[in-house]
Amino acid sequence: MSRIPDIQHLLGTNAVDAALLTHPPDVRWACGFTGSNGMLVVQPSGAHLVTDGRYAEQAADEVRGASVDAPGYDLIGYVAERGWLGEGARVLIQGDRVTVAERDGWAERLPGCTLVPRTRWMAPARAAKTAAEVEQIRTAQAVTDAVFGEIVGLLRPGVTEREVAAEIVYRHLLRGADKMAFDPIVASGPQGALPHARPTDRVLQSGELVVLDFGCVLGGYASDMTRTVALGEPGDEARAAYAVVLRAQRQALAAARSGITTNALDAAARGVIEDAGLGSFFSHGLGHGIGLETHEWPHVSRHTDAVMPAGTTVTIEPGVYLPGRFGIRIEDIVVLRQDGCENLTAAPKDLLVL
Repeated sequence: MSRIPDIQHLLGTNAVDAALLTHPPDVRWACGFTGSNGMLVVQPSGAHLVTDGRYAEQAADEVRGASVDAPGYDLIGYVAERGWLGEGARVLIQGDRVTVAERDGWAERLPGCTLVPRTRWMAPARAAKTAAEVEQIRTAQAVTDAVFGEIVGLLRPGVTEREVAAEIVYRHLLRGADKMAFDPIVASGPQGALPHARPTDRVLQSGELVVLDFGCVLGGYASDMTRTVALGEPGDEARAAYAVVLRAQRQALAAARSGITTNALDAAARGVIEDAGLGSFFSHGLGHGIGLETHEWPHVSRHTDAVMPAGTTVTIEPGVYLPGRFGIRIEDIVVLRQDGCENLTAAPKDLLVL
């Protein structure tokens, strides 16, 4: 599917003559090219995808809405040589994706052009997922749901976090995932109080909570899910904290819909946790956009104030983290609709005591 017309529309709203895209997920979204080295030039009259010889056949097969050239590795030199960006042209570049060295190099090769950096100028358009994109995320999340169901049966005292993480990776690949969306988090006992803990050789122990956070990439789109389970009876404090986090997530799910701001959605969950006296232990935002990238716009946080369009896919993942004791996080992916949200995650969320 080509989104070149969407990019051309953005040229007008940004008062520029052309756009230069190099961030691979944005290039893929715009014209379908999945290679690692591509430069997409978009003008009101057309578009050109420039890559190197490794991707000549692949680009010819994948690209929609743009001509394909595979001259070699000096992509900006080829663009300059072809004269697509004429004297005096204002060229929109991805200010949040281009390095200073790249920008300076482009300015040197395109001396007659004015480079106009903009941050996140494609983000709202990318956030509003099509029905086909939603289905791809749903399919990826179904794989992760299935793997969670299998992993639960492997959790027992004596197994290490690293062993569980290896099984998570293996079982995703066995079910057809292209790769993992990120390194799995398996955090037991006090390790769970680290929101981005890495698996270690720590042995799972009876009476502890275990935080499991993982996702895969399938067909280019990411999944992401977190569940917290108990190995044996975790005690009253952990049960009470888990109930708060679950209530907070349910409150956010009830509030989630297109048109809501990111900070308002965050507040729906955060208020529940704060009312329970655990607000200081909820140390991150409520969630993030997800699609061709595991973390993409919008950032659902008390520190942001963005209006989320219909079709936005975001995670909703409140958590509490008590240093040296335990952590709890529950995460689903939802699609925002005008009348609410659709949850793409099927795994159960009531506290599972193994």
